[in-house]
Amino acid sequence: MTAGDEGPALLVVADAVAWRAWLDSHESDSDGVRLVLAKKNVTEPTSLTYAQALDEALCSGWIDGRRNSRDETTFVQLFTPRRARSIWSQRNVGIIERLTGEGRMRERGWIEVERARADGRWERAYAGQAGAAVPADLEAAFSASPAAARRFAALRAAERYSVLHPVLSAPSEAARAARIRRVVARLEGDDEVSSSP
Repeated sequence: MTAGDEGPALLVVADAVAWRAWLDSHESDSDGVRLVLAKKNVTEPTSLTYAQALDEALCSGWIDGRRNSRDETTFVQLFTPRRARSIWSQRNVGIIERLTGEGRMRERGWIEVERARADGRWERAYAGQAGAAVPADLEAAFSASPAAARRFAALRAAERYSVLHPVLSAPSEAARAARIRRVVARLEGDDEVSSSP
C-alpha cells in the first residue's frame, strides 16, 4: 500500500492455486486484501475469477466484501477474515456444503462454520435478493399498517430488498422485532427507503 491509500493492500495473484497458497500463508495474520479478479475470458494479469476466489476464501474462513471497478479486464473485490458475529448468507452456506462435499475446507473455515452453528448464525442465514420473501412477522406488521404495505408494494425489487435484508439478517428475535417497527415507521413516513432501518 502506498501513502494516501486507504484500506487493505491490493493483491494480484496468477490464479486460484496462487490465491489458495496466499491464504494458506496469510489467513491468520492479515486483516484483508483488495484482490484483483479477472473479468470473463481474461488471463492476464490474473485468471482468478470471483467464483474461484470466493470458494477459496470461504474454505479459509474469509468472506467477500465491496467490489470496485478497476479497468477493462479486471475488477477489485475486498476479502477479509470473517468477524466473530458476521452474518451468513444462504448462498455461502450452500457453497460451504459443496466445498465440504469436495473435501476442500480448511481448519480456519471449519472453525467459522462451527462458531456460526453454535451461536445460531448458520440457521439464520439470510436469502439473497432473488430468493428473499416477506417473512410472516413483517407481513403481519404490514397487515396492521396498510400505508406501509402500499408503499412497500410500490417499491422496485432492489428497494424491497433494502427493506427486507435488515429484517432477515437480524441477530435475534428482539432485534428483528425492533427492525420491523422501524421499517413500518419509515414506510409510513417520507424517509428514504434505500437507507438501513
